[in-house]
Amino acid sequence: ADVTLVSGPVGLADPDGVSVIRVETAQQMLAAVEQTLPVDIGIFAAAVADWRVARASDQKIKKTAKASAAPKLELIENPDILRTIAQRSAGRPELVIGFAAETETVIEHAKRKRKSKGCDWIVANDVSPATGIMGGDRNAVHLVTAEGVESWPEMDKDAVARRLVARAGAYLLGVRSVS
Repeated sequence: ADVTLVSGPVGLADPDGVSVIRVETAQQMLAAVEQTLPVDIGIFAAAVADWRVARASDQKIKKTAKASAAPKLELIENPDILRTIAQRSAGRPELVIGFAAETETVIEHAKRKRKSKGCDWIVANDVSPATGIMGGDRNAVHLVTAEGVESWPEMDKDAVARRLVARAGAYLLGVRSVS
């Protein structure tokens, strides 16, 4: 497969055999994703911040002798990259997969997210502190589709990724063989 990874700042080495596009903002990430289209499968595994500062300063915002409180920062919403791509009328990937990191009612929240975003699948997991998922090597996920929910056993995160890609490839082959 030809794979393009659009990535924000990370401390990880680039995967072998993958084209990497580095970005720093949500707007840059959306633009980079749109530049990669068309693709067969879009996997949206990272969530950018929901909000950003409306007017970023080019310089440090200094304290002043007159200031008695912190400066007011106005926030505006970042683009919803998953929703934007999933709801495209032209150039939409055949299979759009999102992720839902939840801390309660994981499957119910994931079902709602799949519908509201317009994506085909959601990979949901419980990231509450007791699970040790965040920063850990293992994960137990639920694959939420229009057909139902598959709860996968706990496995290392690389195995989750391999299983997801294999499942997506099989799905794509099945869709194409029917058409």
